[in-house]
Amino acid sequence: MNSLRIALLMSALVLPSFAADAQTTKDAAALKELAPTGKLRVGIVIAPVAAPFFATKDPATGQLRGVTVDLGAELAKKLVVPLDLVAYSATAALLEGATSGAWDVTFLPVDREREKVVDFGPAYFLFESTYLVPAGSTIQTIADVDRPGVRVVARDKSTQMVNLSKSLKNATLLHVLTVEEQYEMARSGKADAITSGRPVLLSLAARLPGARVLDGSFASTSIAVAVPKNRPAALEYASDFIETAKASGSVQRAFDSAGLKDVAVAPPSPRR
Repeated sequence: MNSLRIALLMSALVLPSFAADAQTTKDAAALKELAPTGKLRVGIVIAPVAAPFFATKDPATGQLRGVTVDLGAELAKKLVVPLDLVAYSATAALLEGATSGAWDVTFLPVDREREKVVDFGPAYFLFESTYLVPAGSTIQTIADVDRPGVRVVARDKSTQMVNLSKSLKNATLLHVLTVEEQYEMARSGKADAITSGRPVLLSLAARLPGARVLDGSFASTSIAVAVPKNRPAALEYASDFIETAKASGSVQRAFDSAGLKDVAVAPPSPRR
């Protein structure tokens, strides 16, 4: 056997070992950043209705259910660590948890303000922002909303609030913390329109007889996996996880399990 063939054989034996060592090192770095406490702490937001972003809480058992719960559980299983769900009633509080070190990974609508405190991975859902109007409303289109005397209720620090605070010129924009507060203001006649993503509003409309969700949208955005700033290994691992979960059907199964039968998984994201 000549020296060239011997060298090639040795390379064939050594390279897989190097690759395995590199992958082990990569996984160890991801585990250190994703589960620094030994558990995967997943930040979730609880709402009265299921949605690709919101989880729900069983009033009788206290059990948390939803898309983000299922995805968090699958990621914890992949990492072989316990799951710790860190629940919030409002998105604003969840964002504060990113800077205080309260959680390690979350699933969140993307916007530039949030990019100051988290790093986003790939999207798993794309959605439109629009309005719900109560029964008897004279508002028929999105353009009808921006009129003097119209009270629009958005959640504090939501993507809708950020967008509408810049675009509404005549209507009055009111802030609340939770979806439940939005619902109550619409139910009690204290809001002329409430705003959120279409899946959330359709679920709320089912609880409000005569309420309508307006056609069209004033903004489109995505929901993506996210980690606190400056955790590159965690972001890479979580990003790969989401892309695999999209391709394998895990995200669609999470949608179906939450009763979200008419929503579609975001397309594959370009590899960076």
